[in-house]
Amino acid sequence: MSGLVKVFGGLGGIVALILLVVTLLKQLIGLVVFLLALLKIAIVVIFVAVMVMIVLAIFRDRAQRRRDVDEL
Repeated sequence: MSGLVKVFGGLGGIVALILLVVTLLKQLIGLVVFLLALLKIAIVVIFVAVMVMIVLAIFRDRAQRRRDVDEL
C-alpha cells in the first residue's frame, strides 16, 4: 500500500508540473499577443499623427502663399 501511494504521489507531482508549465505558457502567449496588439495600435496612432502633421503643414504653406500673393 505504501509503495502504491509513493507511485501515485510521484505521478501526481509530474502531472502538477506539466499542468503548471502549460498554464504559464498560456499566460506567456496571452501576454505576447497583448503586447503585439499594443504595438500595432501604437504604429497606427503614430501613422495617423504623421499624416495629420503633413496635412497641417500643407494647409499652413498654402495659407502663407496666399498671404504672400495678397501682399503683392
